[in-house]
Order: sequence, then C-alpha cells, then structure tokens
Amino acid sequence: MKIARPIGQICLITTTTALLFSCAIYAPEERDLNQSLPPKFTLYSDDPYNTTNRWWSTFQSLELDGLINEALTNSPTIQKAWAKLAQADAVYAQTRSSLFPTIGYAGSAGATWTQGSSSPVESYNIGLDAAYEVDLWGRIQSENQAAALDREATREQLNTAAITLSARVAQAWTALLAQRLQTEVILLQLEANQTSLELIELRFKTAISTALDVFQQRQTVAGTESLIPLAERNEALQQNELAVLLGLADFQSLEVTQKKLPTIGKLPALGIPAEVLANRPDVRTAGLNLYAADWQVSAARADRLPALRLTGSLDYSSDDIGDLFDDWAANLAASLTGPIFDGGRRKAEVARQRAIADERLATYRETVLNAIKEVENALTSEQKQHQYIDRLDARLTAAKRSYEESVNRYRNGLVEYTTVLIQLNTLQGLERDRVEAQFNLLSYRIDLYKALGGSWPNELSAPSTGE
Repeated sequence: MKIARPIGQICLITTTTALLFSCAIYAPEERDLNQSLPPKFTLYSDDPYNTTNRWWSTFQSLELDGLINEALTNSPTIQKAWAKLAQADAVYAQTRSSLFPTIGYAGSAGATWTQGSSSPVESYNIGLDAAYEVDLWGRIQSENQAAALDREATREQLNTAAITLSARVAQAWTALLAQRLQTEVILLQLEANQTSLELIELRFKTAISTALDVFQQRQTVAGTESLIPLAERNEALQQNELAVLLGLADFQSLEVTQKKLPTIGKLPALGIPAEVLANRPDVRTAGLNLYAADWQVSAARADRLPALRLTGSLDYSSDDIGDLFDDWAANLAASLTGPIFDGGRRKAEVARQRAIADERLATYRETVLNAIKEVENALTSEQKQHQYIDRLDARLTAAKRSYEESVNRYRNGLVEYTTVLIQLNTLQGLERDRVEAQFNLLSYRIDLYKALGGSWPNELSAPSTGE
C-alpha cells in the first residue's frame, strides 16, 4: 500500500499533462496555396458569376429542365456518388470513435462435476472492460482531421459528378435534337434531288438532256439516300446515351419532343480566375485531399512516439447466481508503450505520407491549371465558332446563288450538268454543316458552364434509403 499513492499521483499527473498538451504537438503547418493566376480571362466581365444558378435554365427549355432534374435523381452516376459519400461518412464515424473510450462486457456460466460428488459445482462470472488511449502527441486527432477532410473531399466529388452529369445530359439532348434536324435536312435534300431526277428524265425523253445527266443525278440521289441510315443510327445512339444518363432501362420509353435547338444568349458574367477556382468542386477536392495528406503526415510522425493507454475492468464472480454481484474485483491500469526498434517501418511511413502530400500538391496545381485552361478553351471556342458560323452563312448564301445560276445556265444549254451537280453538292453539304455548326456552338457554351463550376450542387439532397 505504500507505493499505491505515488503510482496514482504519477498516473494522474501523466493523464492531466497528456490531456492538456495532446493534439498540439504535430499539427501541420499552414499552407499557402495561392499561385500566380491571370488577372482576368480573355473575355473579361466585371460582374461575378452566379454560382447558385442552375445554368441550363438559360436555355429556356422545360424539357431540358426536366431531363437534368431526372438525371440528378435517378442516374446511376449520381447514386454512386451518394453511396461513396455514405461510405466516407461511415469511415469518419469509425475514425472519430477512437476519441472515446471503448467499453465491453463478457459473461460466463459453468458447472463442474468431481468424482464422488452428487451435484456439480456451479460458477458464474460477468465483467466490464474499458480502454482509452490518451492522445499525447495528437496522432488520433490528426487521423480524425484527415478523415473529416476526406469526407468533405468526397462531398466535393459528388458536386463535381453533378456538374459533369448536368453537362453530359445537356450535350446528349442537344446532340439528339441536332441529329434529328440533320435527318430532316437530308430528307428534304433527297426530296429535292428526286424531283430534279424526274425533271431530267423527262428532259431526256424529249432529247433535251443526255443519259449521262440522268446517271449523274441518279448517283446524287443514291448518295443522299446513303446518308439516311447513318443519320438514323446516330440519332438512335444519342437517344440511348441520354437514356443511360437518366437511368432508364427501357431506352424506347424516352420521349424528346422539342423540335428546335435552343438559342444561347450573351456570355454569362465570368468573374476573375480566382473566383472561378473557388467555385470549382474539383479544385476544392484537390485542396482538401492535400490538407488531409498533411494531417496524415502528422499522424505518422506522432506514431513514432510513446502511447499512453488507460485500461480498467470490473469483474463479478460467484458460485451462486444470487450472490453474483456481492463478490467483485476492480482493476485500473495505465500503460506506456513505444517503439525501440521496428526496422525503420514508422520512419518509412512518415516518408511515404510526405510523398503523398507532395503528389497531392502537384495534383492541386495541375487541377488549377486545367480549370483555367478549360474556361479559356470554352471562351475561345465559342468566340471562334460565332465567327465561323458568320462566314458559313456567307458561304451558304453564295452557294445558293451559284446553284441557281448554274441551273439557269444549264437550262439554256450554256453549261454541262456536271456544273450543276458540283454546285448542288456544295450547297447541300453546307446546309448540313450549318446544323452541325449550331450544335457545336451550343456544346461550347455548355463546356463553359461546366468549366465555371458553381455551388448549386450543394442544394441536392441525399436519396432516401427507405429505412
């Protein structure tokens, strides 16, 4: 009994000191993630970008609104992201449990027969065990900080998935509309070519046209007809793509009724590059992953130092179950354990975690650069696409006049029918190019909205689990 008091005092002092200084030894240093960025984008706007705006509403299509909302609820892509977030929540809860004591119980009952005895000797036992590790150097707290940051990063990954999914749905929807318009153009061209063939065949019967003229026009009709299966194939593929994004198993149940491509307005307010980065969930994910790695370095460093563990137990035992709680024993102990020699394993783990942090720092910088590039690419592509469409319209106008003039000259016997065919093929090719050019313009605007990111995915709610 003489040594009980000093040991108790030592344990009390050690525990108090640990609680006072824990979690403060190996906290990572603050990082400055600011890097040189351009002061503005190529097409600068003074107004900040509206991060809460669901950008597809600018297309003013109720059908597109419904499709994207359906995808954000039913798409396997977004459901998978929610499941990953639930996993991260569980991992964080598991890691956080190390901050609290663990308490368990055990019980047993038995009977022993001995030679010569008429009845067995009964025994009953029940006990409680508790254990707690004092976070002397902040290892446990560092692991919890890392898990919390991992959880936040997973949420940002979900936001990235939502932004990407909305853009993919809009791309697939506009591609489907464009392909249908392309098919309509081809059918109109086929109808016009067949009418021309009938007229040429009539002229041939009256010896005004030659057989070569007839064969050439038939070749043109056949060439236009050959485009129809390809157009129908592309339309079916786009519909299947859209159905998958919506999570529909019955592809034929998808109904897209809009006839025309939506028009786009003026460029949205962009803000400055630094503001865009703050609205990009992939950039935030990269930053959170980096901070989590820093905390894992702290945990690995703290793991090289001694650990203080407190344990306690309370046992009840008796030969008679009625007297079970009258006979008890309690035990309370503190143990200090630490590595002396582990072959360099813990030191290597510190080096590994630091290398992971360096890798994530490089990933963060790469993500930032790609974010700026994506905005600039979308801006440049849209700007040049507008210029291309203007010049394409000028070519289309000139092609129409050239075709009309060639037809007049052919009727007057001034040119061969080959000249008419050349102008016709040019005109019809430009008509098909015009539809594709309008779709590409919409695609670049969608790319821009995707590159600008936004905070609107934070408004999404987790799907009901039915529990």
